[in-house]
Amino acid sequence: MEKAIERLRTLIQAGKAEIPAERAVVGGTLVNVMTGEIYGADVAIYGDTIVAVGDVDKHIGPETELIDAKGTHLVPGLIDGHIHSECSKLSITSFARAVVPRGTTSIVSGLDEYISVSGLGGLREVLDEVKGVPLKVFWGAPYRTPYTVPQSTVRFNFNKEVHQDVQGWPECFGVWETVREFVTEGDEDTLGAIVQARRNRLPVFGCAPMARGSELDGYLCAGIRLDHESYSHEEVVEKMRKGMHMLIRESSVAHFLAENIRAVTEVNPALARRVSFCTDDVTASDVLAKGHLDHVVRLAITAGVSPMMAIRMATINSAEAYRIDHLVGSISPGRIADILLIDKPKSFHVQAVISNGMLVAQDRKLIIPLTPPSRSPLLSGELSCPLTTPEDFHYRVGIDQGFARVLSMDVKGPFVRQRRDVDLAVCDGVIQPDVEQDVALVSVLERFGKNGNRSLAFCSGWKLRKGAMATSCSPDDNNIVVMGVDAADMSLAVNHLITNGGGTVVVANGEVLAFLSLPVGGIVSDELPETVAEQEAVLTEVARDLGCELPEPLMYMSFLPITSIPDYAITDVGPVDVRALDTFDPVLELREG
Repeated sequence: MEKAIERLRTLIQAGKAEIPAERAVVGGTLVNVMTGEIYGADVAIYGDTIVAVGDVDKHIGPETELIDAKGTHLVPGLIDGHIHSECSKLSITSFARAVVPRGTTSIVSGLDEYISVSGLGGLREVLDEVKGVPLKVFWGAPYRTPYTVPQSTVRFNFNKEVHQDVQGWPECFGVWETVREFVTEGDEDTLGAIVQARRNRLPVFGCAPMARGSELDGYLCAGIRLDHESYSHEEVVEKMRKGMHMLIRESSVAHFLAENIRAVTEVNPALARRVSFCTDDVTASDVLAKGHLDHVVRLAITAGVSPMMAIRMATINSAEAYRIDHLVGSISPGRIADILLIDKPKSFHVQAVISNGMLVAQDRKLIIPLTPPSRSPLLSGELSCPLTTPEDFHYRVGIDQGFARVLSMDVKGPFVRQRRDVDLAVCDGVIQPDVEQDVALVSVLERFGKNGNRSLAFCSGWKLRKGAMATSCSPDDNNIVVMGVDAADMSLAVNHLITNGGGTVVVANGEVLAFLSLPVGGIVSDELPETVAEQEAVLTEVARDLGCELPEPLMYMSFLPITSIPDYAITDVGPVDVRALDTFDPVLELREG
């Protein structure tokens, strides 16, 4: 307490110019997201905090470091309002390497993938890792883990009792991603997390795709503050008219900005003040090629949003939605000194980045060293499951020869899977995949050594002509997912992940064709973003050689265990009918012959 009071006293003195600023950004043009004005202004910084904005001459002493901003505009650091950074395959350190030079200085995340594979101990290590990078993580405690229905297997189950503890952590800023079905169906742990958040005066973050009418009303009665997932601009409008803050998502696989921004550009421009941005899931290659939130800002401007409003959406709007605007979101005295030097608001190209008061990036490159921490056994990436044989991927039935009518999960985009009934041959009691009909086998294997669960079902849309592919980075539970048209190759793919501590792999004809190692928890890598992007590009190219035509075939596969995506999913407990919230038998009929 005494140290905190003394630090506060010092900041007040710096704001009054009684002690000189440590740094000053001079000669720039301020984009004031609080007032919508653009004018010349300098910024004085003490430690990690902005202490003055405007004429700061009296704050400058002989030792004050001057940062020349002539010819640039000053905007607040960008805030990604909802992201699973783990889906980038980059550790927090490597993720910061990728996004900070593009202007992202804060993210809101549940870090839930880390929790599922390493529990609270691993989470604490990651939160400590955050302290060493120029990227702030405003952590929301997951409403529960896993998110799946029926409940799949993870290393650690986050429940209402855990919330009684972690909501008191200083890193906790709310409850993360409360999926609608868990709220409206009255899940005990979810309701317990929300009740605890009310007691702690913490906001509750939502996830309610396609929620309309009375379903939405019931959901909102739980006190959900915001949502990041809408499939149409009409859905955005309804949610906002009913009081929600809305995040427009533009990820590497879900491109919703063009549709959802119509709520602002076509229906009601006044909605813009409560709209912000998120990317949810991004790949390293996308960030390196297009940018991160800076790319989203440019997309919004191209779609007809004014540059000032687009910048507000990426900064102060998000901060206000998450109740962190006293810390970030604007260039104002008392806020953390996260400042971007950009060319012009309309073109929005980031030239330099100040994070936590320090100049950390120029010309899209970090100018400070970032070294990942040593990893404890909690995040070592060991997969605790036995090696497989090809027979583990034989779908056996009660007839020797004939045909089986099966339900195949047919992918219609990253977040839609529909029913497709197909007749497949049965040979020697085993249902055969069929490349001509585009039907592959898919399996999820529990990898934490808890129960040895293995599921098996059928999927379509990947158009695999041969081989298999597998990953241990698969939200929401990060068990092993493998897909293929050859049982021996499926077994080889899984075994390669087990013996190498996790990753993503593509195999064919008994040979490993491409492999991305993910040794941190079996889900992320400490390698440079450029290295991970190159390896992912090879994986995608090899998958295309096997016949895959999807934009992101491996990521689409990794999403199969997400049971909040309509209409079907698969986890280690079996294939799931998402609407019925229960497992189902994919074999509909058997005919001997």
